[in-house]
Amino acid sequence: MSWLLLKTEPKMDKIEIPLSKTKILLSIGGSALLVLTALWLFTLQADSQDRFWGAFLKVISGVGIIFFGATGIYGLKKMFDKSMGLIIDEHGIIDNTNATSVGLIRWEDITAISTVQVMSTKFLLIFTNDPNRILDKVSGLKRKLMEGNMKMYGTPLSITSTALQCNFADLEKLLQDRLNEQHARMADR
Repeated sequence: MSWLLLKTEPKMDKIEIPLSKTKILLSIGGSALLVLTALWLFTLQADSQDRFWGAFLKVISGVGIIFFGATGIYGLKKMFDKSMGLIIDEHGIIDNTNATSVGLIRWEDITAISTVQVMSTKFLLIFTNDPNRILDKVSGLKRKLMEGNMKMYGTPLSITSTALQCNFADLEKLLQDRLNEQHARMADR
């Protein structure tokens, strides 16, 4: 076998970033506070003499109760999640950071990573060569949320550090560096 020369690539270090239980707990508290605020608004509509104002408060409070109730329940689920929040290795990125996470996103499928900010929250948008293939793997509410991301940003995939034990700038640099390394390796093949 000495005559056979194999090209071996150095194995990429595996990085595991755990979920931040403190950040998740704060998120649950914020959701609970906003549900209580929405309930308070709902009681205001009952006292309103103006039919339009009463109906408006009823709709807004109902949406608030449903949305923030759902985020609070999701946060409770994440509190007991033993999985890593994000794993980065030679195969790709294994995402478990939010409700639209899809698991492994392979390096060879990723074409670009960019940043977008919505109010005070920054997201990493992960662009792939075939986003519809990713959408085909999911269904129900998750699919609807991902289709919304696709319409707004051009990709169904997003990662944020809000539930991770790291800050956004470090996460952004790490993923950009790893993507550049992988693209360089693929170009050398």
